[in-house]
Amino acid sequence: MRTDTANRVLVAGAGIAGSAVVRALHRRGISALALEQRPGEAGGGLAVNLPGNAIRALADLGLAGALDGLGTPLRRRDYRTDGDRLLFAVDEAAFWGPDARPRCLRRADLLRLLRRDLPAGAIREGVGVVGHHQDAAGVTVALSDGTVERGGLLVGADGVHSTVRRGLFGDQAPAAARLASASWRFMTPNPGLEAWTLWAGRDGLFLLIPVDADEAYGWATVQGVGAENADLGAQSRAFDGFPRRVRDTLAAVLARPEAIHHAPLEEIRLLSWTRGRVLLAGDAAHATAPVWAQGVALALEDALVLADLVADGTDPDRIGALYETRRRPRVAHVQAMTDRLSRTARMPGWARRLLLPVIGPRSYRATYGPLREPVTG
Repeated sequence: MRTDTANRVLVAGAGIAGSAVVRALHRRGISALALEQRPGEAGGGLAVNLPGNAIRALADLGLAGALDGLGTPLRRRDYRTDGDRLLFAVDEAAFWGPDARPRCLRRADLLRLLRRDLPAGAIREGVGVVGHHQDAAGVTVALSDGTVERGGLLVGADGVHSTVRRGLFGDQAPAAARLASASWRFMTPNPGLEAWTLWAGRDGLFLLIPVDADEAYGWATVQGVGAENADLGAQSRAFDGFPRRVRDTLAAVLARPEAIHHAPLEEIRLLSWTRGRVLLAGDAAHATAPVWAQGVALALEDALVLADLVADGTDPDRIGALYETRRRPRVAHVQAMTDRLSRTARMPGWARRLLLPVIGPRSYRATYGPLREPVTG
């Protein structure tokens, strides 16, 4: 493994995207150092939904068998009204096949897997990237503890509010676009669900995904007048007409307010992800609404493509542009399908109930069909 600092890759952030980048590079014999300001990743107690392309990316990262026994493989998606009527269902196990069956698992478990077997010192917590400067030979980063590090490339994997993105584009860097202010994630006792299940009402959406027989991962959002209020309890009336298992779950969630994670839905769409020897990956480059659960999947794929380019001996000054060329079409597809589903969600309730049984399965196939294709090669 190359260990000289002139050729190593520096990574800002060691969440899922940053840890995946380090792992992908390590597997290709490339030295990398990830720098993470937080001593533990925020939201580590929550879970992640991994569609089939994320499962395949994890296999390419050497973690196919490591998923066994973690979380729950998902066979089916159910889309329901707030009256609990099934609008349509998708057989995910049949769509993706046995080697890429979607799975929901705890975020901390995924992060632990991505970091498994990495060299000592590959991830440094408690110190973050606060600035960078690149020249013809590489990139120097300034750290929050007053020290500096030097590498051949810098990858900004530091999330929606990326410091590297601001440093890369300065005043031209777009801020995250807020799609919804009232959005919450939480873990809750599993009310007996075996399938990914979404209930859609006039003023709110409520999603539950089983993590195991005892616990489920949940997400809720509301819209309309007063939807900017960050207090889920104050917004709970949006779910008064939902089925009992939703209302009982919400009551259990509200009984543990410290476990509720409020996070507005934010999106990043950039004209460019790279400049010279600095590039962006994961949410820092292309955060998208969670309707297709592609945040983690796209980040894992970014890591694989980047590692291929570095390991192939590509000129460091050309890596960023080639990386962006390879990744743009796939990300643009996800963004376009996200826009399409978002328009459907804004339809009047009667129109959704009438049209979703027909267009819902089509949208699923249209979105995920291209994502079954290999991401590397």
